[in-house]
Amino acid sequence: MTPPRPSEITPRAVYASRRQWLVRAGMAAAGAWGGSLVPGAAAAAPATAPRPQRLAALPAVASTLAGARTDEALTPYALVSGYNNFYEFSTDKEEPARLAARMRLRPWAVQVDGLVAKPQTLDIDDLLRLAPLEERIYRLRCVEGWSMVVPWIGYSLSALIERVQPLGSAKYVEFHSLADRETMPGVRSSVLLWPYVEGLRMDEARHPLTLLALGLYGEVLPPQNGAPVRVVVPWKYGFKSAKSILRIRFVERQPATAWNVAAPHEYGFYANVNPDVPHPRWSQATERRLGQGGIFAPRRPTLPFNGYAEQVGHLYAGMDLRRFY
Repeated sequence: MTPPRPSEITPRAVYASRRQWLVRAGMAAAGAWGGSLVPGAAAAAPATAPRPQRLAALPAVASTLAGARTDEALTPYALVSGYNNFYEFSTDKEEPARLAARMRLRPWAVQVDGLVAKPQTLDIDDLLRLAPLEERIYRLRCVEGWSMVVPWIGYSLSALIERVQPLGSAKYVEFHSLADRETMPGVRSSVLLWPYVEGLRMDEARHPLTLLALGLYGEVLPPQNGAPVRVVVPWKYGFKSAKSILRIRFVERQPATAWNVAAPHEYGFYANVNPDVPHPRWSQATERRLGQGGIFAPRRPTLPFNGYAEQVGHLYAGMDLRRFY
């Protein structure tokens, strides 16, 4: 089947006009796009997802990059925008969509520094103009066995990396997210260290599939999805995709990342999807697709690197993927 073109994706006007999105209870576990600090914790998805609001349009061309398109059914926008893992707001998955409305998205500037020849600060308009915007239909998988398919908008993070010219000593890229105690009530808790920090090895960050995302579904990012700018790394578990980024820092040593610090026996630095490495509290061998039947959705085998092994497997040649999880 030929991958869908942007014109073939369900228009927002169609699905926004529906009165309800009927979603079976038990749709996702508590840490749907990250981890849970409560053993065995689970949260039922809303029986009726909130009606999404229209946001500013963000036109993009369909990407021709290998691995950047899929013919799998898209996850409904109402689920993508209404059921989120964003601990800066709340550990409850429905609350970020409500609480994130207070978030200030302009002015917004991203500081890019560290081991680079050309450190700089870019505002959101600079980032929007930095490279041509593409639509990429990526799968993402959570640690607890759910996956989703989303039409993201952005461009390869490598475009930004090349602009700042990393030094030869730069081995990793470190991402710092917003941690605003005034508008983000979750930051007042001790559930994680704040600000949220994530990191990638330099070759991972430079891989063409690593996306600097500025929108989804033809529009700018909703606040609860990591507005105004985030990264999306499709072959890794979702918690590697830092949201609401304020700083990108190039460093020599492996960063101390949020979930690796919080629970190092459960969340490794690499976070590569590996069905042969079970989480200490559940198996990773199978998954269910979000929005396709809830707890009654048929389980499907989890694919190594979330199905992107052909594109990224060579990055880890010779590595013990049970040790470096």
